[in-house]
Amino acid sequence: MTFSPSSRGRLTRRDRDRFAGSGVFDKIALAVCDAGCLPRKELYEAWEVARRARRLFRGGRVVDLGSGHGLLAQTMLILDDSSPSAIAIDKAQPPCALRVHEALLGVWPRLAGRVAFLEGDLASVPIDSGDIVVSSHGCGRLSDAVIDRAASAGARLALMPCCHDFGACDAGSLVGWIDRALAIDIARAVRLESLGYRVWTQTIRRDVTPKNRLLLAARL
Repeated sequence: MTFSPSSRGRLTRRDRDRFAGSGVFDKIALAVCDAGCLPRKELYEAWEVARRARRLFRGGRVVDLGSGHGLLAQTMLILDDSSPSAIAIDKAQPPCALRVHEALLGVWPRLAGRVAFLEGDLASVPIDSGDIVVSSHGCGRLSDAVIDRAASAGARLALMPCCHDFGACDAGSLVGWIDRALAIDIARAVRLESLGYRVWTQTIRRDVTPKNRLLLAARL
């Protein structure tokens, strides 16, 4: 049976043999397998977003908005230990988010005390210009809220939009030529540039998710 990175099935200890390498990704994957509660696609999405973000952005506190299990925030810390801490905030934390954190702590004890898991309104977290704001699969208007939070502080941004809300999200003037979801993401990139940001547009592996556009930005 094909092992699909986009599966929503949970990774468990039975999957450990699939991650036999010695690299960072395999170590993270083994910890996730030990936790036994994370959908497979979340592992691959977090890794693909974090490794691309870290190629451009080093240091800074990580602020993961709409964090889910918080794996993206923690992967950002694992890939760059010069970031002092991370905040993972969502309206409600998944029941096993702490189980995933504890499994990662078993491999990277240096994460201890550096990740804050919060529940509540995403607007409740203060953001500074030195932060890196991240969000994986920001559904609908959430992506625009993430951009607003980062831009209002002049913070760096790594965002993978998802589930475009055609009624609420600005598609600009390009919908007569291109797919509406793509037009929405282009409008987001253009808006960031108008706010004084340099923008990088990338994609992650399509076999991980068809919603694979990644928007990276830093204030000039």
